[in-house]
Amino acid sequence: MEDTAVGSLLRRWRTARRLSQLDLSLEAEVSARHVSFIETGRAKPSREMVLLLASVLDVPLRERNELLQAAGFAPAYRETGLDDPAMAEMREAVRLILRQHEPCPALALDRHWNLVMANGPYARFLRRLLGGAVPEVPPYEVLAEPRLNTMLPLFDPAGVRAHIGNWEEVARTLLRRLRREAALEGDRRTAEILERLTAFPGVKELLREPDGLGPQALVIPVELRFGGAHLRFFSTITTLGAPQDITLAELRIEAMHPADAETDAALRAMHTAGPG
Repeated sequence: MEDTAVGSLLRRWRTARRLSQLDLSLEAEVSARHVSFIETGRAKPSREMVLLLASVLDVPLRERNELLQAAGFAPAYRETGLDDPAMAEMREAVRLILRQHEPCPALALDRHWNLVMANGPYARFLRRLLGGAVPEVPPYEVLAEPRLNTMLPLFDPAGVRAHIGNWEEVARTLLRRLRREAALEGDRRTAEILERLTAFPGVKELLREPDGLGPQALVIPVELRFGGAHLRFFSTITTLGAPQDITLAELRIEAMHPADAETDAALRAMHTAGPG
């Protein structure tokens, strides 16, 4: 019997999560036979079963909607732009989070590393590093489409890459993350971003390197050099807890923290000096 669309999608997610049908059935507390029948099209899953299996497989909300539609059901999760009036409270919450990171640069990103909102320090960093190469970024405002993809300047020799002292180390870490996300989430746009990055000089060679070679540092600092300054940062990425809206589920808050006392002092001095 031919596989159904929902059955094929569920099998793909199960395989990506490295679970057997028995593993999935045990975690979902359903029979392995029923999981097998759903995957092969011998059984049509209910809406509740699709949502249960998607939850166990930790499928992102956007793809849960795709599973539901493939099974013949309406989507369960809405997608509301952060600039929508209904998102007023969440916009203020994101602004508050970004402001609390001052004088450190911080930004809100979507799932594909596009810049959604930036705090003042990050907006100033962009202006100093890239000048007129990118549009002006008004701090604490939801940016209009099309948005700057923050990965591209990091790999472009004419972009931020030119200012990163340990670029190969940083690029290798980011490439591994993107490759892992593309594989685990099966996301076409992430795969397209990865393909665009490999078009830049010296990137394909890094991507060919196998993971796990040599000692792995717990934190990879980013060493920025510009205007005579040598700054060292490490970054953290935070997501919102259990949101039921696709926009919020895909939102990431990235904060850059000083990795040494000199960088901390430089950031505070820049913040005191204000724009410029």
